[in-house]
Order: sequence, then structure tokens, then C-alpha cells
Amino acid sequence: MAAKPNPTIRRRRLGAELRQLRLASGLKSKEVAERLMVSQPKISHLENGNRATSPRDVRDLCAIYGVTDQQVIDSLMEMARESGERGWWHPYGGHADSAYIGLETDAASLHTYAPMMVPELLQTPAYAQAVIEETIPLPTAEQAATRLKVRLRRQHRIYDPARPLHLQVVLDESALRRVIGSPAIMRGQLEHLNALSAEPHITMRVLPYTAGAHPGLPGQFSILQFAENPQVGVVHLERFANGLYLEKPSDVQYYSAMHDHLQTRALDPAGTRDFIADATKTYAALQP
Repeated sequence: MAAKPNPTIRRRRLGAELRQLRLASGLKSKEVAERLMVSQPKISHLENGNRATSPRDVRDLCAIYGVTDQQVIDSLMEMARESGERGWWHPYGGHADSAYIGLETDAASLHTYAPMMVPELLQTPAYAQAVIEETIPLPTAEQAATRLKVRLRRQHRIYDPARPLHLQVVLDESALRRVIGSPAIMRGQLEHLNALSAEPHITMRVLPYTAGAHPGLPGQFSILQFAENPQVGVVHLERFANGLYLEKPSDVQYYSAMHDHLQTRALDPAGTRDFIADATKTYAALQP
């Protein structure tokens, strides 16, 4: 059975196609907005993939851009219909990370640098719950439970036998030393990390304090790549409210080179397992 199209990916691909058609027509977004009798921000949102596009909008835009090839029009309209579908995460409400979850769900590989805590895809339920409760200002019990459910559901991607997400993770030593929840929770989390590191599709490296200054000091970042177009990637920079997405090839190349540099500065996978095992013993000694 064919995989169900990912609405987030479809929106972004459709937006990119519409932008290329507009540029080829020589029209400014303001001019297009005036012809459609809509606001200019709507055109920007459509082109950035921030909102679903109706087949009718696609038909009207194709007319404005002078597209006459019916196969092209039909293909774009089908993409518009697929972009309006709901992903598995939508029933959980307006999740702040819904755009990122859509990309992550469809990604073939993920390269990430985590300076402060264990990445969400690798968190144990107890660690994830502690992070949610301690980082969200005044969460209600319902909000905390929903976020935990969504986070654990996202982890299905790394256990999918048909297409497991290939992970290249660089963990700063700070993520292992910061006690989140309790020593017992940290011990369980580190044991979980070492178990995951044995998976063939997961490569984990620890960047120890002794590595000194390095390009990752400004903060966390992730690079997502997709099977349908391995040459195109998306960089995600995590922020307090909404994440920042970089898609220019030069930006993706820059962060990919940065991640490669961090991997060379970090411990190799075998040394990482030993390092995590030693840190685990430290937390075991702190338990009553």
C-alpha cells in the first residue's frame, strides 16, 4: 500500500512550485494579491507552505501565471487537495510544533546537535514528562498529558521497521550532566540512550567539555532530508515559541558542514557508549 501523502510536505512543495511560476511570470506578490483580491500576506503564506492551498486558488493562480499545460495544472491541484489533509498530529489541537512534526514524519534522515538536553525523539517517558512539566510555564494537567502523548507518538518514526528514521546525533556533555527530574530518571534516560545507540540506523556521539569552544555553541539545530529529493534539506532552529526554518541550499550546506565538524570533535560511537555508561554509574550512586 502506498504511503499516505504528508500534508506538510505537500504544502511546502506546492508553495515552492507556485513561487517559481510567479517568478517566471515576472509578477510581484503584491500584483498577484491584487488580481486575486486577497491580502499580500496570504500569497506569502501559500508560497512558504504555512497554510493549505485550495484547488480553486491553484486554478486561479495558474490562470494569472499563464500556465496552459493541463497536466501541470491537474498535478498542482492534486497537490493542493493532498495539502488539505490532516496529519496524525492534528487531532491533538494546535500544537506549536505541528509544522516541524510534519517534516519529521516524512524525513528520511535527521542530523541534530543537542546542547542542553536529550533530543525529544530519544527521551524516555519519565524524562519527557519532567522536561514538559519543568519548561512550560504553568501547564495544565491536560496540556502536559497532550504534549507527552504527541512526543511519544513522534518516536514511532525511529522504530518504523519499513522506513526507520536515520539519526546522526551529537550530544553535548551538558545534556548528560543536567539533572532533569531526578537521578533515577537520568539513570533510566542514559541507559535508554546506550540501548538506542546499538541500533544500526542511529549514530550517537558525545561532545565532551574538553572539546572546548566549537561552532555549536550558539545553540541547537537539526537538518532534515527527504527520500523523494535527497538534495533538498530543511534546517530547523528551535526557538521558544516558533521554530525557524532555513531552506536555501547555502544555509543547508553551512549547517551540514557545521554538523560534520561537530562530529569530528566529538567522541566516536564506541567512546560515546563508554562515556554514557560512566555517567550512568554516577547517577546510580546518587540514588537512595
